[in-house]
Order: sequence, then structure tokens, then C-alpha cells
Amino acid sequence: MTEHSDDTIDNAIPERLVIGRVTAPHGVRGEFRMYIYSHFPENILQLQQIYIGDDPSPRKLTRARQKDNLIIMRVEGVTSKEMAEELRGELVRIDLEHAAPLDEGEFYHFQLIGLSAFDEAGNELGTVSDIIETGANDVYVIKDAEGKETLIPALEDVVPEIDVENQRITVRPLRYSGEE
Repeated sequence: MTEHSDDTIDNAIPERLVIGRVTAPHGVRGEFRMYIYSHFPENILQLQQIYIGDDPSPRKLTRARQKDNLIIMRVEGVTSKEMAEELRGELVRIDLEHAAPLDEGEFYHFQLIGLSAFDEAGNELGTVSDIIETGANDVYVIKDAEGKETLIPALEDVVPEIDVENQRITVRPLRYSGEE
């Protein structure tokens, strides 16, 4: 639900969460299409303001409607197709306090990126460097000290404990049955 970092891991709590990316203008009056990253697209339709790109100033959202996996939106100050075209590729963010609340045991990606991963015996495996969304379940990318990556499915049987407060997750290795 948040943007992925390249190779840097920053444990700071972001002020804003990424909810999508501008894909293209829509029409000639400044509307644009935003590909939805958020798992809560219905909340986007209720927003009053958004942040586009690195601009620290919020933009008033004057219109938003959903069409499939896109939101077609208009913001104050963008009045032409050319102005909307300049926004192509920019990330769209919201203030953290406007993010949808999560249920017990659910986490935003920014809360997991940077956590240390340990096996059940207490051996350090590496650090959560990225999260891949597969549709069925997320996959945690664990990078060790040598830079080797291990993919861990985000399933309760495989990741029995996530302790954000202590900055760690516990991983139970998958066992191969050996049948061929």
C-alpha cells in the first residue's frame, strides 16, 4: 500500500502514504487517471486533498470517480490536458491520518520494510527489504548481509510473529516433503 524503496531502508514513519500513480490525462479540462495502489479505493473518493509528486503543498480534490482499477480525478489548479500530462508518472499521496484504519494483525508496508527477520531459533536471516503483492498473499523479500534475497510468503504458518514495536519478524522455514 506504500511505495517501495530501492536499496535503502528507512524506518522513519512517513508523513504520507502513496495511494496511486498518475497514468494519463482524461479529457481536455485537466482531469487525469490515477492507477490505484490502495486496498481501499472507496476511501479515495471521500478525500478532500491529495499530494502529487514531491510537492509539499496539498491539492484540493474537486472530483473523483472510480472506473475499474483507476480513479479519474480533478484537482484545483490543473485546468488543461497539458497540465494533466505534466503529472504523468507522479505518485499520489495522502496524509497518514487519512489512511484507512487496519484490523488487528494487519500492517502497512512501511511498518514492515526494515524489520529484522529471525528464524524460530533466533538466528538472524536478514532484513525485510521489499514486499511483493501477488494477489493471493504478499511475499516478503528478506535481504541478508551479503545481499542475497530470500522470498518468504506472508502466511501465518510461515511468519508466525510480526513485532513492529521491537522491529522484528519471526520466520518458520518451509519444509519440503521430499515426494517426487
